[in-house]
Amino acid sequence: MPTAGSSKLKEKVRRLPSTPGVYLMKDRLGSVIYVGKAKSLKKRVSTYFQPSRSFTSQPKIRALVEMIRDFEIIEVNSEPEALLLEGQLIKKWRPKYNTDFTDDKRFLLVRLDQTRKLPRFTLARFKKEDGARYFGPFAQAYHIRKTLAEMRRQFGVLLSDSNPKTLGDGRFQLYEDVRAELYGFSNIVTRDQYLARVEKACSFLEGKSRELLADIKKKMVSEAENKNFEKAAELRDIAFALESSLRKTRKFERERGDSRDLSNELTELKAALALKSLPVVMECFDVSHISGTFVVASMVQFKKGHPNKAQYRRYKIRSFEGNDDFRSMEEVVGRRYRRLAKEEKPFPDLVVIDGGRGQVSSAIKAFLVQDLEPPQIIGLAKKHETIIFADERPPLRLPLSHGGLQLLQRLRDEAHRFANTYNADLRSKKVKESILDDFPGLGLKKRALLMKRFGTIENLRKAPLGDLSTVDGIGPVIAKRLVAFLQTNQR
Repeated sequence: MPTAGSSKLKEKVRRLPSTPGVYLMKDRLGSVIYVGKAKSLKKRVSTYFQPSRSFTSQPKIRALVEMIRDFEIIEVNSEPEALLLEGQLIKKWRPKYNTDFTDDKRFLLVRLDQTRKLPRFTLARFKKEDGARYFGPFAQAYHIRKTLAEMRRQFGVLLSDSNPKTLGDGRFQLYEDVRAELYGFSNIVTRDQYLARVEKACSFLEGKSRELLADIKKKMVSEAENKNFEKAAELRDIAFALESSLRKTRKFERERGDSRDLSNELTELKAALALKSLPVVMECFDVSHISGTFVVASMVQFKKGHPNKAQYRRYKIRSFEGNDDFRSMEEVVGRRYRRLAKEEKPFPDLVVIDGGRGQVSSAIKAFLVQDLEPPQIIGLAKKHETIIFADERPPLRLPLSHGGLQLLQRLRDEAHRFANTYNADLRSKKVKESILDDFPGLGLKKRALLMKRFGTIENLRKAPLGDLSTVDGIGPVIAKRLVAFLQTNQR
């Protein structure tokens, strides 16, 4: 078995191309122990096999180098593509030596112990598979501690210093001291009453996390555009860790089988927005892109406050190329309700736009240019969770504990998740398709015909030789070469 210093591996390094790509370091069992990206694969990978280099003085890196027995590379077209692929492979393989962001002791997580009858919120350094629910990571220890204290005052939940007392009749006394009066909530509660408080506190925490996530992603894109790819990669890892926390299904919704009666939240929302009737059917739109590329949009529908996934829709932007959130919003809103009008189907009670005044105006325009009567339309701006009205009313900021606002947040977050999933799927497909760029003699037209016929690289790889030969411009000779190429290059 070759070691990191063996001539076999050094010869393999010498043959590496000086192109962007991703490298996977493996141990003696063939397991992936580290994934990295490089502007030049040859320059970057060679540093691991030069013991005199200063970075081997770091114990963790020295341990990694000592375990390397082999490596693989994947060439890509650009550094941003390498950045994207590196993140996907780290998520896939979870290598031992790729440090997870949440392991960094500078950051804190909020932990909700769901095994207790009365769950409480505490701080943790590490995420464990212990049945608890985690929020974060949060970069500022002082601020998250202050946030927890505010949560206790605003929602009446328990923190780590709590010692509630069972009263024996199905009720609990949360505090035995002056705090019972200070926090302003009923001190005697049933478990269900307390869990309702916890739900609201969780929504509040998720909102805090999403604000942080949006800021991190904005900085990540900026760093990538400025070619600061190491910093962009660090921010991307943070975003991945945070998104993983936010994707956790709400335990309390599972307990109730997602069939809870949300009449109170709908009534609160109706009153806050001065609607004529309950917003039983709500639809929300979100636009997603990365620096103006892979521009897509989503529409999700909630019925009686719950996701109605049969009515979810996703869109590629057709009318133009580039980055224009306003035009994108006008296009997808127009497409949605032009179709409903043509099919003589009812419009929703409320349309929610993920964005501010400009996005709302674009949505209104989509109705007006088609001579359609718009339903009630509002925007939900991420900054301070501000509600933007389509009429002359001033912006509205509801308390974060407001049931109607939390319902809007869940709707908006679901639209955001659905759009981002579609965007990620397209980016992943593009990364996989880029392998055809390396096959000589295959122009854009032939490549497009192949992808139109087979859909994905995996389908193309599995296709019989005879099927490949039937594609226009792909004769038996090219088909045979392509089969061999795809089998050799298993990305």
